[in-house]
Formats: sequence, structure tokens, C-alpha cells
Amino acid sequence: MKLIAKSLAALAVLGMTSAAIADPVKVGMITTLSGGGASLGIDARDGFMLAIKNSGNNDVDVVIEDDQQKPDVAVQIADKMIQSDKVDVLTGIIWSNLAMAVVPSATAQGKFYLSVNAAPSQLAGPGCNPNYFSISYQNDNLHEAAGAYANDAGYKNMFILAPNYPAGKDSLSGFKRFYEGELAGEVYTQLGQTDYAAEIAQIRASGADSVFFFLPGGMGIAFMKQYAQSGVDIPLIGPAFSFDQNILQAVGDAALGVKNTANWSKDIDNAANKAFVESYQAEYGRLPSVYASYGYDTANLLLSAMDKASVGDADAFRAALEAADFDSVRGKFSFASNHHPIQDIYVREVVKEGDILTNKIVATAMTDRDNAYIGDCKM
Repeated sequence: MKLIAKSLAALAVLGMTSAAIADPVKVGMITTLSGGGASLGIDARDGFMLAIKNSGNNDVDVVIEDDQQKPDVAVQIADKMIQSDKVDVLTGIIWSNLAMAVVPSATAQGKFYLSVNAAPSQLAGPGCNPNYFSISYQNDNLHEAAGAYANDAGYKNMFILAPNYPAGKDSLSGFKRFYEGELAGEVYTQLGQTDYAAEIAQIRASGADSVFFFLPGGMGIAFMKQYAQSGVDIPLIGPAFSFDQNILQAVGDAALGVKNTANWSKDIDNAANKAFVESYQAEYGRLPSVYASYGYDTANLLLSAMDKASVGDADAFRAALEAADFDSVRGKFSFASNHHPIQDIYVREVVKEGDILTNKIVATAMTDRDNAYIGDCKM
């Protein structure tokens, strides 16, 4: 599947216009548009393209392709985009195993990579690169906040589980970095798994007082439905990825009241976020997700750099990206020295607004959190 999207000059819905720039920028977006993880990539794509449209900037050319959630496909697309399409910037990858397959080669060839989601620890630490920026988070962050929240909630004996791939390993490492209690069990599931009967049986028998799980996309939907049907009455917490806007509609009322950690929520009170939520609903007829917010911020970071420097001047363009001179939907936003965000992370609760399940912020879990790998990044 291949979509080629070019932004058209238009009135900025949010009242924002980009200054004239000297050179156009060609962006290659590799993201997941089919299969069980499609909703994540679709939202990231839609958020990114909405920001481009709203900017009124017709000097951004975006080539979009479906990675099918397969590392070999992602590598083939990246090679084509770099060698044939001659892109200046790459973005879009959702899954950390795909990022590990694509990003090191892309940055080694002098391309900029702006991550809308995946941010594995390897790319924050020893594998960091001056041309790699994560706009979303560092993989551990939301899970670190869940560990901190678990302490505040008084949980002492948690069962934790995540998929066996780089982001899953980062998630449990991040959780354990801040969680102070005991572990009733620690399980890695298969990536893409949809039957969790065995894991739920383990939870039931473990003596746990609570469960932390990271299962994004279709994995989270399957787990939540099966967990609700099992009758196991042990409280759940997780990162936003397990309770995101699209997942909630598929899971239904079983998610009500569950706490989850996020660096974005539709009720963050700033002008940029309010305009984003309104514009996204008007454009697509649905509420945005965290993935949409990351895509939107990534595009606006790119546009802010284009206002200051030509992508052909790598040092100047990199400095413009590092400045992060844009209005983030998260409010305050800056980069740590390893090009990962410094940001607040919140605790949200799943609620119902009319017929729509969504999240609202109930607490702040971490303030100005950077990441654990800054000292390992030598650039």
C-alpha cells in the first residue's frame, strides 16, 4: 500500500502560518497502516498531516508508505526513500523493533530521523546520533511514571507483563526503576499475541494486589476484553498505549476507572492543545489519540526548523530542531542532550463523556522528566 500526500496551501485552521523558507523539504513517512497496529500509524500520520495542512506551507512534500509492522519491509522502504525518492527527513515508525532496523542506517547516511513514537533505549544511550530526535518520549518514560504512581497508590505486590520486543523490555525496566514494591510475577508475551488465557491464569494464581501491563494496539484490546471476561478482580494500571482513545472504544466499559500514565491528554489546558483537539475532530470526525498528538508535534517541530534553516545545511537545521521553538500540545517542551524530550507525565483515569470513553488527568506523576540514558550518549 502506498500513499503519496503533498500538503496544499490552505488557511491555517489554528491561525498558524509558517514563514517563507528557502528550500522545500521532502519527508519519508514509514508507518503502520495495516494489520493489528494500524490505528496507531493512522493516527500518527493524520496528526502529522493535519499540522502540515494547518500551517499553509506548500514546501513540505510527504511520501507515505505502509511498513506492515515488518522490519524487513520497513528497511526496504527506507532504502528506497533515501536512494530513489531522495528524502531529506524520515519519520513515522511506531514499533521499536522497526526503528532499530531503520534508524541507525538512515542517520549513518546523513538523514534526519524525527520519531513520532518509537524511542528505544539503545537510541537514547550508546546508539544516539546527532540526526536522531524523539519527539514522543524515551520508551521507558510512561512506564517509569506508572511505577511511581503504583507507589503512591499503595500497591505492594504487582504482576507485570509486556511484549517481548525492545519497547516491551524498556517498559518493564522503566516500571521497575521507580516501583518500590515486590513482584508477584514478570512475564514477556509474544509480540502480536491475541490469546492471554495463560497469562490471566498466572495473574489469578500469583497473589498479586495489582497488575501493570503494556500491550499496545490490538494486543491491548484482546487482553482487556479477556481480562474483563475472566472475572479476575485485581486492579490494572498501565501506560497510555494500553488505554488510548482507539483501544477504549474497542474495549468498552471494562476500562472505566482504570488509571494510566501519559505525557499528553486532550484536557491539557493550553491554547495549542485546545486548537489541536478541535481541529482534529473537525478534520477526522474522532478524538485524537496520543499517537496523533505526537505526529502533530513532530510536524510542527519540523516546520519550526524550516523557518530557521535550510535542511541542506545540516548543522544549522540540527540546531533549529534542538531549539524546539514551537507550541507543543503538551505545553512546555524541550530536548535533553540526547535529543529526547524533557516533559511532564500525568496520571489519567478512563471516564465516559456521553457515549464516548476517554481519559481525564487526575494527577501529575513526574515533572520535567528526561531519561535514564543521557549519560550513555556520547555525541
